[in-house]
Amino acid sequence: MHDMTLAAARKALSERKISARELVDHHLSAIEKLDGEINSYIVTTPEKAREAAQAADAKLAKGEGGALCGIPLGIKDLFCTDGVQTTAASNILRHFVPPYESTVTHNLLRDDAVFLGKTNLDEFAMGSTNMTSAFGAVTNPWQRDGSSTKLVPGGSSGGSAAAVAAGLALGATGTDTGGSIRQPAAFCGIAGVKPTYGRCSRFGTIAFASSLDQAGPMARNLEDCAILLGSMAGFDPKDSTCVDRPVPRYEDALNRGVKGMRVGIPKEYRPDNLPAEIAALWDQGIAWLREAGAEPVEISLPHTKYGLPTYYIVALAEASSNLARYDGVRFGERVPADSLDALYEATRHTGFGEEVRRRILMGTYVLSSGYYDAYYLRAQKVRTLIQRDFLNAFENVDVILTPTAPSAAFAHDERPTDPVQVYLNDVFTVPASMAGVPALSLPAGLDHAGLPLGLQLIGRYFDEETLFAAGHVMEKAAGFAKRPALHAGNVA
Repeated sequence: MHDMTLAAARKALSERKISARELVDHHLSAIEKLDGEINSYIVTTPEKAREAAQAADAKLAKGEGGALCGIPLGIKDLFCTDGVQTTAASNILRHFVPPYESTVTHNLLRDDAVFLGKTNLDEFAMGSTNMTSAFGAVTNPWQRDGSSTKLVPGGSSGGSAAAVAAGLALGATGTDTGGSIRQPAAFCGIAGVKPTYGRCSRFGTIAFASSLDQAGPMARNLEDCAILLGSMAGFDPKDSTCVDRPVPRYEDALNRGVKGMRVGIPKEYRPDNLPAEIAALWDQGIAWLREAGAEPVEISLPHTKYGLPTYYIVALAEASSNLARYDGVRFGERVPADSLDALYEATRHTGFGEEVRRRILMGTYVLSSGYYDAYYLRAQKVRTLIQRDFLNAFENVDVILTPTAPSAAFAHDERPTDPVQVYLNDVFTVPASMAGVPALSLPAGLDHAGLPLGLQLIGRYFDEETLFAAGHVMEKAAGFAKRPALHAGNVA
């Protein structure tokens, strides 16, 4: 069972070759054996999972059940889950147990998925290494050839990515604000999809930057992601940014092919210092699409160079506003003090980690009197220009192909001490987030040390189907099948 994809497991369950209880027990056992090394879960819910598996088996025996009946999933601990601890990987929410369900997880439960537990993340989704969690860093299940050095899984959805890569879940939910699904997917050798902003409801998802946050699926391949996204997506009147339009059956788009498709290759994504291995993989991806009948076309996204600074102004300003509620009075763990001001200070200093405090401070600064026009307002204008670049490009091409990240996963002790250097990990993913267009990452090869590298496809608004079609062609051409050293199959 540890080598099954989500699609294969779904077929085996429907044909009664395995039971949901067997499948869930296998994954719970794998978590027990492996997750002490990986730390991909903050909390597991074995009793709830086994109860849900038994209910799924009863439905399957009657020929009933939803699209995900009996499928074990990991849920990023940013999604509120009724009656189950939800922390955002922060001390300030360490004991928060929501009395309601997020819309995304509600949709998955509606389709009879089984939740194994809540996966680890960078605190409040702020990071690209998964080393800022109050519950400890996550370790990438991949290792360099001949080395046992611990590597980062990427972030912020690093726990979800690591769990899927290690065989500790058949799929998982992630959230993507500036690349937090795509970059960890690339680092962990799995597939991840950031849908169009507004495709999935944000209701019940703890906010980082409200105009950027978007839920999406993470799984071993794009077929599994297509199945998950079909369940997660949909209109929700409880979220004013959620768009009311039909959700396609994404699986049907996988085998469309790319004949006649025009693929944009942005020249701005090939800087002089682009590592040779990344450039070579990108060229290989272009060749795969050309061989399948697509036409590569050089395009320009001229405002790409402003993507990172613009993102880190807009995102941090929104984070400052969103996290103001965690003051020990309205929300969050309270640290008693002699005065109200001292209570605020003690609560927020104790409750928030260093990276979150840094981002709140910077966000508050760019919103402050005298700096709002110079920073935040100007960043919003540049954001419009970035969006216009994509709109202009998609008048001539169907999808855009780029690398996902500028490197493979790096070691825990190789993490730059300069926060700006850490932020540069998002250089290829941020522009699509700023524009709100859909994008995905798929594993396409290995670097010199045997670590996975990803390629990114970016699409038109609400045209995830074309992304799946092009991505599936590349996925088949890449034939990526290697598994990490820390994998359920190695301890079964």
